[in-house]
Amino acid sequence: MFFAILILGGTLMYNIRYAERGGEIYLRPIPGLKAVEEAVGRSTEMGRPILYVPGIQDMDQVETVAGVVVLGHVAKMTARYETSLNVPVARSIVMKAAREACRESYTVEGRPDMFNEDMVHYLTDDQFAYAAGVNGIMVREKPAACLYMGKFYAESLILAETGNSIGAIQIAGTASQAQIPFFVTACDYTLIGEEFFAASAYLSQKPELVGGVRGQDMIKLAVIGSIIFSTLMMILFESTGIGFDITEFLTIR
Repeated sequence: MFFAILILGGTLMYNIRYAERGGEIYLRPIPGLKAVEEAVGRSTEMGRPILYVPGIQDMDQVETVAGVVVLGHVAKMTARYETSLNVPVARSIVMKAAREACRESYTVEGRPDMFNEDMVHYLTDDQFAYAAGVNGIMVREKPAACLYMGKFYAESLILAETGNSIGAIQIAGTASQAQIPFFVTACDYTLIGEEFFAASAYLSQKPELVGGVRGQDMIKLAVIGSIIFSTLMMILFESTGIGFDITEFLTIR
């Protein structure tokens, strides 16, 4: 186990260093992420706001953290294009984190004057009361783009259907397996699972993030290869007696 941890850590560090030295790393195009700038541009042209929903869970959920990270990149675009941004949240800690992410993004883009703390505002902790509040914002303000990035439960279809009814372009991102079908059905683009977690690397193109994605992919390939090899060896040993009992080698005592 110790050597496995060393190998995994070494693989990640190698790829991060490789990216920082300027090594070329290919990230496959993800339509949902490419459409984010299109959604911001559409909102700018129509003179209507962007609605960003970072899920309904707290900052102890990795999907919420990923949603706040993506929000920072979206805020940079809204600052650049001078587009209105509306971020209703369901948790007070998420509100604080989202405000800081937006503040930093507007400052980096040289538009700190455009930042307003009220663009990130708290609604309620209750699941369906929050969904009703967001739906009310959609119906009243009619945003040109709705982005759902975070942890969602039963409210996902309620939000996506309302956004669809007002004609907004919708982009969703979540790792909640039960909610992915609803987002795929009702939204224009959906980031599924790891696509969502890789969004920050894709949007920022920071070497440490891009290298981390490459390193994780290499580790996954190695694990898949090990599983296939172990399965074949076990079948061969049990059926013909050739080779050795690999389960003895892999079992940790």
